[in-house]
Amino acid sequence: MTGTAEAREVDRALKAKHRSMWALGDYPAVARNVVAGLGPALVAACGIEAGDRVLDVAAGSGNASIPAALAGGDVVASDLTPELLDVGQREAEARGAAVSWQEADAEDLPFEDGSFDTVMSCVGVMFAPHHQAAADELVRVCRPGGTIGLLSWTPEGFVGKMFAIMKPYAPPPPPGAQPPPLWGREDHVQTLLGDRVTDVEAHRRSLRVDAFGGPEEFRAFFKSAYGPTISVYRNLADDPERTAALDAALLDLARGALQDGALDWEYLLLTARRAT
Repeated sequence: MTGTAEAREVDRALKAKHRSMWALGDYPAVARNVVAGLGPALVAACGIEAGDRVLDVAAGSGNASIPAALAGGDVVASDLTPELLDVGQREAEARGAAVSWQEADAEDLPFEDGSFDTVMSCVGVMFAPHHQAAADELVRVCRPGGTIGLLSWTPEGFVGKMFAIMKPYAPPPPPGAQPPPLWGREDHVQTLLGDRVTDVEAHRRSLRVDAFGGPEEFRAFFKSAYGPTISVYRNLADDPERTAALDAALLDLARGALQDGALDWEYLLLTARRAT
């Protein structure tokens, strides 16, 4: 097997692992009950209007796709995990939103160059392992003068800290894979997009999360519903001591961040125009 063939095989295995991870638990419940406000915030920042051709990359169950369609956009929701798209389709139909759902890899999108007026991703593309490849695809499928909109958790915010806590307990990432919270740094995203975009606007904002009765409820929910957390705990299944240590660390994180019965989760909202 050649080096290139080996690399392709490793990449296929990695993508299969990611697909399975996001199918674990109940991510649609996270999108619906915890982070529902993120999608409308991204749609508003992108200025989506009636008739705009919109691609939501790593759309999950449609947290941003459905609001974009309700705003009048002609929306395609793409994701690596078909189980999430199935849930999203049902939710869109229930809300009267017309969305096209398509399984797709964020690093190899099955769309022609310049196909969309707006290309966006709401805490989605940040989890693609190869950041430059994913960024190249975002730019490629956006028409010249079109909008690219990205909403990502910051490394310094609550979710970024949660990933930092879980990292020592997870299997080591494959060579070349980059940490998701890097997308929450403006300089990193600017480097990925380069001079192919103009009119970059980036703002750090905070999502107020009041879905949990306390730190223990937060931890229990993420252990049962959030694929990355479930995957890390499965990696510790035969190690009760390390499981207990992770339990304590997540509880400490939530206790330290809880204020007036809620958590504030920081994110970076970045929009740009594809250069003409």
